Amino acid sequence: MTNPPARSDRPWYEEGLPFSCTQCGHCCKIQGYVWMNDAEITEVAEFLGIEDHQFGGRFLRRVGKRFSLIEKPNHECIFWDEGCTIYSARPTQCRTFPFWKENIADPDAWEEVVEECPGSGTGRVYSLEEIERIRDGGGEATAKEEDES
Repeated sequence: MTNPPARSDRPWYEEGLPFSCTQCGHCCKIQGYVWMNDAEITEVAEFLGIEDHQFGGRFLRRVGKRFSLIEKPNHECIFWDEGCTIYSARPTQCRTFPFWKENIADPDAWEEVVEECPGSGTGRVYSLEEIERIRDGGGEATAKEEDES
């Protein structure tokens, strides 16, 4: 009887994945939800120089028990204006794209992201450790200018 081949506990992207945000806004101009927790609400409100309750009243919608940023009628993020107007204070969901669990679940999922996002599949190669830290909300994927600094 032969032993089965050894399986690696390492993910398929163990050699890393390339990404460099082009700030094209494709991910900011589609219908969906940008979830925000209390800490993120406070951070963005402070960035804008307003109180949390003012921010909530102007920029959030309740979806069940959660809050999401509102969208413009054309489905663009409320903070998209030829660029992200809150980029340095953007929510975790935005900071961690494209390294979301569902996007890196397998090579086919990643390929779908590459087809939609011009910054995915090009630019700086993020290491396995960086990808996992970003995926878990402990880091961020950055724009080209930030990559070079």
